[in-house]
Amino acid sequence: MKSVWDVIKGPVITEKALTMKDEVESLGRGGNDRQLLTLKVDRRATKPEIKHAVEQIFKVKVAEVRVANYQGKLKRVPNRREAGRRNDWKKAFITLKSGEKQIMYEDIV
Repeated sequence: MKSVWDVIKGPVITEKALTMKDEVESLGRGGNDRQLLTLKVDRRATKPEIKHAVEQIFKVKVAEVRVANYQGKLKRVPNRREAGRRNDWKKAFITLKSGEKQIMYEDIV
């Protein structure tokens, strides 16, 4: 990867992802005070590259990185014989270490 901005594409803004980020006791995370970020990353990015990029951009320490690969959806295109397809993408779940500052997506440069 060339830079940290090539690895991180942007945050995943869904109701579930924002709940996991903001509420400590949400979704089976009882007793866990660490913040969980959900980011869209480059498909070729590895876990160490994602960890390094998050630590550089947000100035925090990362405890764990989990990734999930998603296939693009098939989409019908009007007036065409074949269906189109959206791009494949990768989602990263980043767990910050205990005691790190709270991340707000609006604070990113």
